[in-house]
Amino acid sequence: MELDKIEEKDLKMGKANQEVFSETMQALAETDRNIIAVTSDSRGSGKLVPFGQKYPNQIVEVGIAEQNLVGVASGLASAGKKVFAISPACFLSARALEQIKNDVCYSDNPVTLVGISSGVSYGALGTTHHSLHDYAVLRAINNITIVAPADNFETEQAVRLAAEHDKPIYMRFGKKAMPFLDENNKRFEFGKGRLVREGNDLAIIASGETVYPAWLAAKKLEDEHGIKTAVVSMHTIKPLDVKLLEDLASNERPIITVEEHMVNGGLGEACASHLFQKGFRNPFKIVGIPDEYTVTGSQVEIFNHYGISKEGLYEIGKKLLKI
Repeated sequence: MELDKIEEKDLKMGKANQEVFSETMQALAETDRNIIAVTSDSRGSGKLVPFGQKYPNQIVEVGIAEQNLVGVASGLASAGKKVFAISPACFLSARALEQIKNDVCYSDNPVTLVGISSGVSYGALGTTHHSLHDYAVLRAINNITIVAPADNFETEQAVRLAAEHDKPIYMRFGKKAMPFLDENNKRFEFGKGRLVREGNDLAIIASGETVYPAWLAAKKLEDEHGIKTAVVSMHTIKPLDVKLLEDLASNERPIITVEEHMVNGGLGEACASHLFQKGFRNPFKIVGIPDEYTVTGSQVEIFNHYGISKEGLYEIGKKLLKI
């Protein structure tokens, strides 16, 4: 089953979020010479070739040297520049973790770290190129906002907000074209989840590119069983929108979390920890990549294998609802 094709006629197809990131950067740089892109031999994969052609004095290439990338970005930010440090998410959040912790977060430099080709976007390149740890390691570091936009609207808004933000941010994007999930809900704010489908029987809380299969599963549950499922794009993993989370849990409905990340240390565990400590006891299921050697395949094949799909989430929803 191909989940990278739009299955619902009422969802408009957009672009890959990485493309929207690049276009928004160009729009910002047109009127702000302080916008700087720093890349680690990734202007091509980051869709930044047009940016570099239009604004050659506002892009810095450090080569395949992620630790230097973060150090240079931090220095520029400390001098008043609005810096976006772009590199594949798997390498940025692993090779340069010490620099992220010390040069960016501890030193309070307002760098926006941009992890491209995130999650399992690299597909068959395998585990070395998967970023299934980034939420977990960065959640453990003080003074950083973690953002995973779900669609083109959220991506543009996130990049524009990041350019105005005065604190460290980590933002991750995938390679696949995404639909616009709800053109009626045009509210975006860091730390505030976005409700893209309403319902009181079940809640699916997802991040990034997993929001779309969650939306499809919710539609299937309604079409086939009349189940009304709330779907939330919890685009900000940290700080978590705990008010929205508690509101969703307040009627004791089952909750499913979905993420393109290891089940350890990510969105699901953040939600479960908060709810449990607040005394909620809703039926709860974390869907993500389990703690095992990840299967090899395309992003769609990996999603399908681990139930991050319309059919997989539909079946989990039925099981939690006992239907």
